[in-house]
Parts: sequence; C-alpha cells; structure tokens
Amino acid sequence: MHRPSFRWAVVLGLLTCAACGDDTPDDGSFPPDTQAPSVPDAPGASAVSDSQLSLTWTSSTDNVGVTGYRIERCQGTGCMDFALVGTVTAPPFADTGLPASTAFGYRVLASDAAGNTSAASAPARATTLASGGGGGANATVAGAASLPFPTLNHLTVEWAFSGDANANGVVTVRYRPSGTLPWREAMPLRRVPAGDNEGFSWTSRHSGSVFDLQPGTTYELELTLTDPDGGTATRTTTATTRPLPAPMPDAPIKAVTPATFASVAAGAQPGDILLLGAGTYAGFDWSRSGTEGKPIVLRGGSGVVINGAINLFTQAWVHLEGLTVNGRIRFNGSRHVVIQRCTVNASSAFGGDGIVTYTRAENAYIADNVVTGLTQWAEASLGASGNNLGEGIAVTGPGHVILHNRVTGFRDGISLLEDDEAVDQYSIDILNNDLSGNADDGIEADFCFHNCRIVRNRLTHNFIALSSQPGLGGPTYFIRNAIYNAVHVAFKLYRGSTGDVLLHNTVVKNGDAFGIYAGRPVAGLYARNNLFLGGTGGTFNGYSSGTGRVLHLPDLVAASSSLDHDGLGSTTGTLTGRLGDTAFSSLQALRTSTTEQHAVQVDLTVFSTPVAYPAAPLTLSPTPDLRIRADSAAANAGQPLANINDGFAGLAPDLGAFEAGAEPPIYGPR
Repeated sequence: MHRPSFRWAVVLGLLTCAACGDDTPDDGSFPPDTQAPSVPDAPGASAVSDSQLSLTWTSSTDNVGVTGYRIERCQGTGCMDFALVGTVTAPPFADTGLPASTAFGYRVLASDAAGNTSAASAPARATTLASGGGGGANATVAGAASLPFPTLNHLTVEWAFSGDANANGVVTVRYRPSGTLPWREAMPLRRVPAGDNEGFSWTSRHSGSVFDLQPGTTYELELTLTDPDGGTATRTTTATTRPLPAPMPDAPIKAVTPATFASVAAGAQPGDILLLGAGTYAGFDWSRSGTEGKPIVLRGGSGVVINGAINLFTQAWVHLEGLTVNGRIRFNGSRHVVIQRCTVNASSAFGGDGIVTYTRAENAYIADNVVTGLTQWAEASLGASGNNLGEGIAVTGPGHVILHNRVTGFRDGISLLEDDEAVDQYSIDILNNDLSGNADDGIEADFCFHNCRIVRNRLTHNFIALSSQPGLGGPTYFIRNAIYNAVHVAFKLYRGSTGDVLLHNTVVKNGDAFGIYAGRPVAGLYARNNLFLGGTGGTFNGYSSGTGRVLHLPDLVAASSSLDHDGLGSTTGTLTGRLGDTAFSSLQALRTSTTEQHAVQVDLTVFSTPVAYPAAPLTLSPTPDLRIRADSAAANAGQPLANINDGFAGLAPDLGAFEAGAEPPIYGPR
C-alpha cells in the first residue's frame, strides 16, 4: 500500500504542509481519492448444507481503506450472469435459503469510502448438498487460497479449510500458461491437519507445489476440492513465476579499481553496474539499494579478489556477480539479492561460513557459486559434536532459490535456520546443487514451514545427506536426489517431523538403506518410487550406520503415512526391517503387511555401470553414476505421479533419481 509522503510543520501556530506541492488545490482541500482497492483474491466457496454455501477470501488493500465488499452470484454450472446478492464489510459471507443440489458461481468486488470499486475477483463455484444432506463435522468448509512467494520454477499453493473431521477431503490441481490449452495435471495437494511442534503451530490446510515451470510466466490454476460429506468447491486463480534476474537493459557501466571502489560505491544509483577491475579489495559493508528492474550490480572477473566479509544488510535489488571472496557474504534482512558465479572460500575469522543470512530475508537467488569450507573429511569431524565448522549456504525467510552451487567442506552444506531463528521458511527451492564432504548435513531443511523443494541435488560423501528436523506440517519435498555414501542416515526426519514427501530418490549407503532413529513419532510421511540400497554397517565417531536393514522406521506413524513402489536392497542378501509396529523379514512379508504392496527387491547390479558399495565411508572415492539399467528390476516399477514423472519412457516410471537412458541433470555450476 502506497501513501503520499507529507512533511508537516507548525508556523505561527498554523499547521501547514511543506511538501504537498501542486497536488494541493488553492482552496486548501485535499485531492479526491480516485484509487480503487486491489482486486480480491479468488474466493473460496463451499457447501455447508443443502441450503447454504460459505464464501471466504483474502481481504483487499487500498490507499485509504477498504470499507466493504460486493458479493455477486450466478446460478448453474459454468454460469457467468452475475448479479448482486449481498454486501459485507469483511469476509466471510454466508449465502442461505438456496435450493439443494444446485451449482452457483460467486465473485467479489471491494469498495472504499470514496465509492471506488475494484474489478471483480476470479469466480468461485460450489454446489449445495443434496436435500437433507449436511456432512456436519465431516463436511469441509473451504477457506482462503493463496500462492505465496512464487519462485522461478515453482508455485506454492495453499487452501485453508475447517471441518473434514473424517479427513477425506482432497484437492486436485490443474495448471497451464495463461491463455493456452490444454490443462495439465499437477500432484494433488497434501492434506495438512492443524498441529504444533517445537514452539511452532499451523492451521489446517491443503498444501503443495506445482513443479518445473518456466520463469517469468503467468499460469492459470484450477483447484478442485472434493469431499463426499459436503464442501465440494472449485477455485480458479493465477500466479506469475519470478523472472531470471538480470541487469537493467543498457545499464551504465562504471569501472572500479581498489583505489576508487569506495567513492564509486558511495554514488551508486539504481541500474548501475560497477565493474571491478583486477586487484585485491578489502571486505566492505554495502548500503545502497537498487529497485525492481534496476538492480545495482557489483561484477567481478579474473583477478578480482576480496579479502574479508561482504555485509549487505537490509538492502534490496543488489547483485554480486563473479567475485572471489576469501571470507563471507552475509545479506541479513535483504530482499531480491542475487549472488551468482562467485567463489567463496570460508575463513575461521567469520565462523567458517560461506553465504548466509541470519535474519529474515526474501527472494534471494544464489546460483552457480563454488563455496569451500574448512572442515576436513575425517572421522573426528562427523556429527553435531564433531570437529567441524561453518554453514556453506544458510538462509531464513521465504522465496529463496539456491541452485547449481558446489558446496564442500562445511558442518552443513546448505541449511535453513533452526528453532527460534527460523522465520517464514517456506516456498524455498534447493535445486541441482553438488554437495560433498560436509560433516553433519549435506542439506539441512530443518524447520521448513511448508513447500520447501529439495530437488535434483547430488550428495556424495556427507555424514547425513538430507535433514528435516523437523518438518512443521509439510509438505517438505525431497525429489530426485542422488545420494551416495551418507555415512549415518540418508534422511534425518527427527524431532517429530511431519509431512515429508520422498519421491524418486536414489540412496546407496553403508548400513541401513533407509533408517530413521528418531525416538519421536515420524508422521505424515509419503514415499514413492525411491531406490534404497544398504549393506553391512559400522560405527563412525560413535554413530552407527545400521546393520543392513532395507527399511528401519520404528517411530513411523503408519496411520498417517504411506510408502510404496520403492526398490529395496542390501548387500547382506536379506530384506529385513520395520515400519512402525510391523517387522518384516522378506519381500513377501513387506508387501502383505505394510503399505509397500508394490515394493521390489534390487541389488547393486541395478545400475548401468558398476557402483561400489561404500564399505569404507571415510574414503573419498569418485562420484559414481547412479543411472539404472533399462532391463533391471527398478525399470517400469514406479507409480505415475502427475507433474513429477510425466513423459516416462516405458510402461511405467522407473525407480530412483533417473529414468533409464536419460541424461543426468547438471549438478553444481553451469
């Protein structure tokens, strides 16, 4: 919301405006308010009974203030002949006295005190229940939908609800670029019941992501809520992915040397490119912001070295490109910061950290960097209490994109903040990074609120590959990650983690193939199409890797979790483990006594090239190729998942991170 900026002063006892300029008429009155409120977000409509529908929406904003909402309704499937049905000062709106089993459409317009009225919202549609119907507590009452903090390639979708006591409401999703045909299916949203954990709480919602979209593109989404007990509704909305960050077209380029850096930096304006010439620069605090479309760019090249820390606090639209930093880059509280194609060598003078924000930031783009830490790959380094130091890349806040980085030799390679330092950790992308030699976690997605997407990363020689300690309701997505030699565990779903989603990951590790030793419930886990291979285990710096079980999740809450279509194997030649209270000692027992009804047994010959079992985890062996053979047991053994494995080549998707015969993705800098 933008308000005019005025400076008032008392002159000879009179209150006068010192900066109104020509906007103030000669008679001293203020200019009329002609600005309409913002268009309301697409409302949510749901059936309460056979004669009542409920309508909710997110409040509009206005330069002065919203005073009310106009509700318009039409009758019939797909109707568009809207007419006024009521007004309210704030959401929600209850529409009563309706006929049973009848479809209605609604749209909402916002107004202000000056009589300005917004354009109409996108329509929402719902159908009253059948005569005598009324699901009571089992019926869903749909709330507001939102798509917070789009990233370059993904959209977060959240739809609040109440009711649905028997937990059978489902939201399906279709999407397409605006103005195009046809629709494409996405995965259904995950149903997230209200809960709390570790000092955080969340409300009931359907939540999920639309994956692998194009940057800078507007998409239409159709959300359909289905509940056989009542509350079925459809909502359409739009959202736009963020564009690839770029300098201003025809931006002025200002040459900089170590001697002139301070003076040129002090005069930097939005849109400027500061081109650093070869030489050694001291670390610096940056205090100039760009604007949208006009970022300030600090660009280095060959021979540019910065010794020390770059501190960029509470700034916006600043790009750091091609810099070699012997120290740390810190961007606390900043928005739309770009850090790309930099080389960061950590220093103990700055806690061994690489690229970090330790307060809430938004929409950072951290890409194609090489970040190297001080931690040695040795047994004494392993674990939370090991001799390790520093975070390679650490963020908190929403909307961050961390992709194509190479991160080596830290305590944690890429991490979110934990406990009371975690703020609004949602809509975060961690994609196509190459992580190795990190002595605690390769990727620490701890305290993810929802829709953190850890996709297509390669993790080789890390103590723990992927951590969700805990997920706060979820979903936290782990998709198509290639994991080799996770010494302790591949997935650390600890501290009561809830809502983790594991799809198409490949794991080859010492000990238990997929083991979780949490000591607290693991709830809402959803796993499909993964490859888990383990073998004879050991103990490393006091931590056991397990004994070679294929699945060992004794704390799993089976009633809220579902695992199926996974490929499992152990070099011990056995297939044993536990899911919750159910132990198994054969593939047949696993299939008949758990949700893993379509599991298959695999071994190391599943791969297209020889893959050695990591019997000595502290040996830094070459990174193996984890693509499978087209004639292996893992081929055509997966479950189709819309928007995740579309376009699979065979009769069904293959298991693991790669389709047989497909080229692997690019990991690390492009």
